[in-house]
Amino acid sequence: MAKITRIGYGQVEPNHLSAQRTAQIYAQLPANKDIKVLENGMFAKYDYAKNEVNFTGEGEFMLVLNEVKLYDDLRQSYKDFAMKKEDYLNGEMVPRLFKTNIGDIFTTNCIAGSETEEGIEIVLNDYLNVNGEGYLEKGSKDAEIVWKVVKVYTMADGQPAVKVQRIK
Repeated sequence: MAKITRIGYGQVEPNHLSAQRTAQIYAQLPANKDIKVLENGMFAKYDYAKNEVNFTGEGEFMLVLNEVKLYDDLRQSYKDFAMKKEDYLNGEMVPRLFKTNIGDIFTTNCIAGSETEEGIEIVLNDYLNVNGEGYLEKGSKDAEIVWKVVKVYTMADGQPAVKVQRIK
């Protein structure tokens, strides 16, 4: 069992993501104007019909995994990076989304509730689903997309995390 509490923004360690080999990476559409922040480890939809990335479109949720751009190695680490609307010209963020497939594995601390002081309790074999705000949360194995906690782990900076595998 782990209590996932995080400092800063969500992080991802891509252990085995098939999109890196299949080129199922999408990065041409801007985020919906109402999205203020996109953290690595969130999920969003590539809504080509509306010409935007959002949380409500048709199709499946894809993993937000942006290139981390930090400019002070002495004072910054992955926890300090997220796409923030305020940092982009005219507020137009263009995130990078990875299509995930059954069998994909990654490590993350970007779980709904982990940003709070109380954190969220996660145990081995928990099922996680994507909620309406794009975060993984405890759920069931009956959802459309299901991630299973296969290891209670840590991020590179020592923060508590989980390794998850897509099983559905």
